[in-house]
Amino acid sequence: MIARLPEELERYVEATVQSGRFASSDEAIAEAVRLLRRRDEAEEARVIDGVRQGLEDMRAGRTQPFREAIAEIRRDLDLPQGP
Repeated sequence: MIARLPEELERYVEATVQSGRFASSDEAIAEAVRLLRRRDEAEEARVIDGVRQGLEDMRAGRTQPFREAIAEIRRDLDLPQGP
């Protein structure tokens, strides 16, 4: 694989290699991709946990009317209230 980085990122990768943190630019980029994958996997797990919790709440009867839920979300996100 050949990847072109913006000049600023390329300089950063080169600096991390020169500092001795990584043996090569390939090693530095591989670590960056591993971190990205971990971040994506953690986000996916958070979403799945949220859905799971929502389903558990529904089964346990911990719900609120739709209009109230939307109004609360709008307040939390500082969005204008609907009609």
